[in-house]
Amino acid sequence: MPRRAGLDDAAPIARLLHDFNTEYDDFTPGPEALERRVRELLEADEIAVVLADDPPQGLALMRFRPALWKEALDCYLEELYVVPDRRGQGIGRALMNAAMDLARERGAADMHLGTGEDDVAARALYESLGFSNREGKPDGPLNYFYEREL
Repeated sequence: MPRRAGLDDAAPIARLLHDFNTEYDDFTPGPEALERRVRELLEADEIAVVLADDPPQGLALMRFRPALWKEALDCYLEELYVVPDRRGQGIGRALMNAAMDLARERGAADMHLGTGEDDVAARALYESLGFSNREGKPDGPLNYFYEREL
């Protein structure tokens, strides 16, 4: 059963984030630097994290900001990760459901996320939960997510 992370979870969150980026050959500053940053962001209530199992075998990390078009918050799912040997067991779905529940509790009206075109499993999970990359309706224009280093 997923649970909301607290300050005492900064180290396992950092380890999972480090392992995630390492698995996909993305940059990571290392578990120690990540632990410091995660602790800072948790203390400032800048992120919310949901963890699965004990010791944690997966996480959903979210950021919140005031919505422009509604008197609510927007929630951005920054990361969703399940350790490789635990995939396919429903952990990702449980994390997503817990993350959406937490987002609603915090007053979010929408949840946004991005994923790679090749991550078919993640895309299937998100779509099965009602997420769409189409604007307005199922046959609406395709939405794109862009990113750039500054």
